[in-house]
Amino acid sequence: MAARGITLGIDLGTTSVKAALLGAAPDDPSGFEVLASCARAARAEAAAESVVAGPQVREQDVSRILQALNECLAAFPWQLLRSVVGIGVSGQMHGVVFWKTGQGCEWTEGGISPVLAPGAVSHLITWQDGRCSSEFLASLPQPKSHLSVATGFGCATIFWLLKNCPEFLKPYDAAGTVHDYLVAMLCGLPRPLMSDQNAASWGYFNTQSQSWNVEILRSSGFPVHLLPDIAKPGSVAGRTTRVWFEIPKGTKVGVALGDLQASVYSCMAQRTDAVLNISTSVQLAASMPSGFQPAQTPDPAAPVAYFPYFDGTYLGVAASLNGGNVLAMFVHMLIQWTADLGLEVEESTVYSHIIQAAMQQTDTHLTITPTVLGERHLPDQLASVTRISPDLSLGHVTRALCRGIVQNMLSMLPVRQLQEWGVQRVVGSGSALSRNEVLKQEVQRAFPLPMFFGQDVDAAVGAALVMLQRNLSQKES
Repeated sequence: MAARGITLGIDLGTTSVKAALLGAAPDDPSGFEVLASCARAARAEAAAESVVAGPQVREQDVSRILQALNECLAAFPWQLLRSVVGIGVSGQMHGVVFWKTGQGCEWTEGGISPVLAPGAVSHLITWQDGRCSSEFLASLPQPKSHLSVATGFGCATIFWLLKNCPEFLKPYDAAGTVHDYLVAMLCGLPRPLMSDQNAASWGYFNTQSQSWNVEILRSSGFPVHLLPDIAKPGSVAGRTTRVWFEIPKGTKVGVALGDLQASVYSCMAQRTDAVLNISTSVQLAASMPSGFQPAQTPDPAAPVAYFPYFDGTYLGVAASLNGGNVLAMFVHMLIQWTADLGLEVEESTVYSHIIQAAMQQTDTHLTITPTVLGERHLPDQLASVTRISPDLSLGHVTRALCRGIVQNMLSMLPVRQLQEWGVQRVVGSGSALSRNEVLKQEVQRAFPLPMFFGQDVDAAVGAALVMLQRNLSQKES
């Protein structure tokens, strides 16, 4: 590796914002080391800006996301930030945010360095948004793509807004994921750039031709001017237009990556590795054999999707909507029940107690199918609990819930299929997995393959690593 600079990786996640500073390992020029990392809760959930409201609507306040990012960067030593020569960005896929070109952000004084704040920008309508019903999705034109379109996908959301509240779209002339927005603001891009990783997550994108389904969309009245330009993942989107938290003006910024691909990149040491990530949701991903090309007809009922990775390759991915968020729902339910009984208890206390109870209950006959949120290939599926016995306890329920999350994942992508793809090892990652020993036990119980639980395995590290390995060794342009 020719370059010796430090790279900053940023991940704008659903529940938290993470940042990491990476440098080349001093004793291994081909390796890297994490010099510093930071995470802040986003707490960005917001009331809907559109005409619809209700539990199916999921929007986030971009100002809170940027505030969490600013807090992360402010926590880093300024000496390291001054040495940053590349910025990699990733974040939650599928979602969409709108802004006005040239007015999408403001740079405000924040002590020794300007701070990025939102300007003429909408809320982020996230991947969890459920406003697009099955009936509405069925009314949309068939995409020319190997990927189906689901609720929470950027293009589906734009179609919904176009039909239900077209006035919402009028103030804006640009759109992207929230991490595309950040890259555009840092670089002052006249038009947003989007990697094929994020474009595929929006729907109506053909990965083989690397182009949007423009004619299909235009014929349906879709505002195609909102579609970002496409750039290769791992390429440079632009350079910073000013000093930012001591990071020099003119620093390279990579085109935004999908958080799934960035997470996989941070820990897939060999093509024979599969990566299991359990955070808010769950993803099980494996590298497809060389030369693989997906069929060009979408199959909405297929539990496995094929997402673009790097250099024209694909990941086979089973992405469950039900992961750590289901455990969080369980905790909140217990808190509510306790409050109904006239008692108060802290969330952290409940969480630690249910894990402790499940650790004492090493097995259970209770079966929980945890699909509270349905799945993209089964949007109307609900959760269920069966085989309830008289000795039901909190430990039984917690153990069965953790087991159910893992088994639901394997029902979508069985170990047998992984082995047929040549997978020899599974790398476990994600915040829910790292802090939940019961979930980790259930993963080890479910996989007959060797397991490795990585450290510093996350999308922020992956985004920084992409810049470190794919750009900083290139000659300056």
